[in-house]
Amino acid sequence: MRNLFLPLLLPTIGVLVVLVVLGTPGSAIAAAIVTMAGFVMAIIASRDSIQRQLQALVRKTRGRVEGTPAALPPVEEDTLDEVAHLEGAISSLHARLAAQNAQLTQEARTLTAVLDGMIEGIWITDDKGTVMHHNDALREMLQPGNAGIVGQRPLALIRNEELNEAVLRACREGASSRLELHLEGLFPRMLAIRVTPLGRDLPGSAAVFHDVTELRRLEKVRKDFVANVSHELRTPITAIRGYAETLQSGALKDPEVSPKMVEIIHRQSERLSELVEDLLELSRLESREVKLQIANVSLAEASARAAETVKPKAVSKDIHLELHVPPDLVARGDQRAVEQVLLNLLDNAVKYTPAGGRVDVLGTWEDGRCVVRVKDTGVGLEPKHLPRIFERFYRVDKGRSRDMGGTGLGLSIVKHLVGAMEGEVKVESQPQVGSVFVIFLPVAAPETASG
Repeated sequence: MRNLFLPLLLPTIGVLVVLVVLGTPGSAIAAAIVTMAGFVMAIIASRDSIQRQLQALVRKTRGRVEGTPAALPPVEEDTLDEVAHLEGAISSLHARLAAQNAQLTQEARTLTAVLDGMIEGIWITDDKGTVMHHNDALREMLQPGNAGIVGQRPLALIRNEELNEAVLRACREGASSRLELHLEGLFPRMLAIRVTPLGRDLPGSAAVFHDVTELRRLEKVRKDFVANVSHELRTPITAIRGYAETLQSGALKDPEVSPKMVEIIHRQSERLSELVEDLLELSRLESREVKLQIANVSLAEASARAAETVKPKAVSKDIHLELHVPPDLVARGDQRAVEQVLLNLLDNAVKYTPAGGRVDVLGTWEDGRCVVRVKDTGVGLEPKHLPRIFERFYRVDKGRSRDMGGTGLGLSIVKHLVGAMEGEVKVESQPQVGSVFVIFLPVAAPETASG
């Protein structure tokens, strides 16, 4: 407080000095003038001091708010108590606000991390339906390009009137909606969307986008599988029941007709058994219930055993079957699985090769892997069929395949077995020229193979 009291004492001292010098204590006019001048000087000095202190406090406070405090002059030693108390209150308030702001920032970062970590897309709109916030998953789903998502209306992002109406209902009426829509484009998607109001007196809406593309595809695969199995089972069952009823109706006593019917029933029952076995095998492979015994497998021996099985069918069609597999071509795999793969491929080759044709099995090494090619001179395949040839129940010619007794599962089993042995299977084909099915298997280690 010295900056206030000192200006007040100076006039008083001046008056006393004047009175002593003049020797006229009664000179009131001079004393009054001097005292008045002292008061004026005191007021001016105190006002300037308070103004400097308040300006310094303002600069300091503004610097804290902006986060870039400027260089301040040294603090005056005789700061007013009131200004010091005000500065302390502002500092305390700033500290509390800084702590609250840090907590809110951390909560916002945590919420953003959680939303961006979700596989579901999310957007939040204002009360007019304009998108204000979204997460990373939504950007990947919608692929908005340079335009971005924030600030856009639903119709600008997804050309679907039903979604736009659902967002407006949520904003205006507080109504929730569920819908499913298909996104066209380079990567088509099926999205299941739930739109809800924000609630808790907050204006706007929220939408959660679930990518159900794969789920719908699997549902279609399941439905197609059930339909195909039902159809495949119906054919032999219908034949067996029809001929059995005919035999019961009196044909059993006919010595010429009954043996043929019994033969047909037997053949259809075998086909039914093969289908059931293939279904069970495929189910075990897909569920990974089959435990393969990985060991060294001589591909020459496996090819010979598979060829021996299909040889009677090849001879009956006058098909020339030859093996060209080196004796030292040894792969890592399961003995039974390798033989089944080769048997399925050879059986298909003989089945779809016309009488008088040729089937060759060629073995070699390529890029550190064992390679076996099953080549035929059969009817071949058009390019459009090649990507789907290993699918379950996929048939190029359904009528011809069923007449030849195929179940439609052989190549699918081949693909799963080869994959389970860390191998690969491919097909090359030309219509009316023939097909080449190629399997790649890991080669046995040299020291192990030689032993």
